[in-house]
Amino acid sequence: MGKSEKMERIEKVERVNKPEGNNTKRINETETADKMKTNDLINNKNKIKRARAIMVQGTMSNAGKSFLVAGLCRVFAQDGYKAAPFKSQNMALNSYITEDGLEMGRAQVMQAEAAGIEPHVNMNPILLKPTTDVGSQVILNGRVVGNMKAVEYFKKKRDFIPDIMRAYRQLEEEYDIIVIEGAGSPAEINLKACDIVNMGLAELVDAPVILVGDIDRGGVFAQLVGTLVLLEEKERERVKGFVINKFRGDKTILKPGLDMLYERSQVDTLGVIPYEYVDIDDEDSLSERFERDGGYAPVEIGIIKLPRISNFTDFAPLECMDGVRVYYVEKVSQLKNPDMVILPGTKNTMSDLKWLREHGLEAAIKKLASSGKVIMGICGGYQMLGRTLQDIYGVEGEAGRVMDGMGLLPMDTRFTEKKVRTRVRGKIGELSSILEGWNHTPIFGYEIHMGISEGDALQPFSCVEAEDNQFLDGGCFENIVGTYIHGIWESDEFRQALVKLLYEKKGISYGYGTEDMVTYEEYKEMQYNKLADLVRNNMNMEKIYDIINGKG
Repeated sequence: MGKSEKMERIEKVERVNKPEGNNTKRINETETADKMKTNDLINNKNKIKRARAIMVQGTMSNAGKSFLVAGLCRVFAQDGYKAAPFKSQNMALNSYITEDGLEMGRAQVMQAEAAGIEPHVNMNPILLKPTTDVGSQVILNGRVVGNMKAVEYFKKKRDFIPDIMRAYRQLEEEYDIIVIEGAGSPAEINLKACDIVNMGLAELVDAPVILVGDIDRGGVFAQLVGTLVLLEEKERERVKGFVINKFRGDKTILKPGLDMLYERSQVDTLGVIPYEYVDIDDEDSLSERFERDGGYAPVEIGIIKLPRISNFTDFAPLECMDGVRVYYVEKVSQLKNPDMVILPGTKNTMSDLKWLREHGLEAAIKKLASSGKVIMGICGGYQMLGRTLQDIYGVEGEAGRVMDGMGLLPMDTRFTEKKVRTRVRGKIGELSSILEGWNHTPIFGYEIHMGISEGDALQPFSCVEAEDNQFLDGGCFENIVGTYIHGIWESDEFRQALVKLLYEKKGISYGYGTEDMVTYEEYKEMQYNKLADLVRNNMNMEKIYDIINGKG
C-alpha cells in the first residue's frame, strides 16, 4: 500500500520550510549563552514553521523508551517522513563520535540510524558520563565542559536551557517529526523543580506525551496510574496515551485491566507491545545483554564487565556472529577458559583496575595470557595492560597518582587534560606470532580517550587516518593486543578475521566464509525493520498520527 493511500485519512505532517531573508536568524553554535535570551528561543515558534513532535516518557528507567523512540523513528521513515530523535540530557557511558568530532549518547545514534539519518550532536545536547557514584563528566554540545558533582549539576542544569532549545530549534528546521525521549520517570518529585528532560522539556517545546510502562517487572497499571496521579494538572493534560511494553501471553487477558486503566485515567492505551528480542544498541548498564548466554559455540570470548564499563555496544557485532559465544564476566568463577578475553573501555581506568585486582580477575587473566590465550584491551582496557598509569593532572582523581598496570604490554600511559575525539579509518599493521592473521585487515571506528600510551618495544596495532593525519594506534606483544579504537568490530573483515584466527588456533576448521556473512549494516537494518513491524503491528498508529497533528 503506497504512502498516499495509507495516509489519506490522516492529516499529513507539515513539511518544514527553511527560514528566508532576515526574518529568521539561524542561531550560530558559537554564540555564547549570555547573548541569547531563553524566551527568544522558546518563542521562536512564532517565526518558523515547526516540525511536529511526540515525546516518549517512561514510568521508570528501562521501561522501553529508547526502544519505542527507535521504532517510531523507523515507522515514520518508512511512511515517508523525515524523522529525528531528540534527548535533551542523557546519562550513559555509551557514547559516539560524530563525523565532525563531537561526542553524543549512543542511544540517540541508534535512533538516528533507525530513522535512516546521520547522527548529529543536536539530537543529544547534554551527555553526562558518570565518573563516580556522585559525579559525572558533563559534555555540552559534544564537548567536555568539566566534571560536576550531582548537587552542583542539579543547581546549574537550567542554565543549559538555551543550548537545549538551540539544538531542538535547529532540528525543527530540518525534519518533519521529532521523536523526543524522556529520562527516568516524570514523577520523580525530587527532580521536578529543575526538570529539563521530562515534563519540563515537554512544556518548553509544547510536545504531547505518551507514557510507557514495563509489564514484565510487574505492577504496570499501578506504574501508569500512579505516575499520572503524581503529575500536575497541566502535565496530565499532555499525556495523550499509554503503551504497555514487554507483554508475554494472550493480550485478551489484559482487557479488564485496560478498561480499569481508562476508567481511572481517561487516557487511551495506544498499544500493548509483546516481549520480543530485537538486537539494537542498549541505553545503559541496565542492558539485558549482560544476562544473556549465547549457549555452546566452538569459540568463546569472555568480556570483563567492569564496574564503570563504557561503550559495551562495541561488542554487539561479535554477539551476532555464528559459531561464537560472547559472555560477560564479573567474577573469577564466571571466567572459565575462554579462547579470548577482552578488557573493555571504562570511565575510570585506575578504579576499575583496582577492582580487577581485588576480585582476583587480574591474576586469572594473567594466567590465561601465559597459556597463550588472546588478551585484548580497548581504550581503558588497553591502558590497564601496560606497565604503569600516571595521572599527573588528576584526570581520574588525585593529581600525581601513579599506579602499576598489569604489565602484559611493554608500554606506559599518561593521562592528559585534553580529550581525543575523532573518527578513524585504516588497516592493521604487521603483527607477528598468532595475531598475524589480522595483518592488513581494513578497520574503522572512533577514539574517545584522555591518555597517551607509549613504549619502545611496543609493536603498533594499526595505522589509521583521521582528518587527513596518519598515525599509529595501539600496540601488540605476542598474544596481547590493545587499541584505542571503539566500534572496531563493526568492520566486517576484521571481525571475520578474528573469528577465523581463534578457530585456527584451536585447530578447528572455520566453516564460515565472507560470502556467507551478513554485513553488520545489513544485520542492523534487519533489526530496525523488525522493530518497526513490532511497533506498527501492536500500536494504533492512526491515533499516533492524530496526536502528532494535534487531534489527540
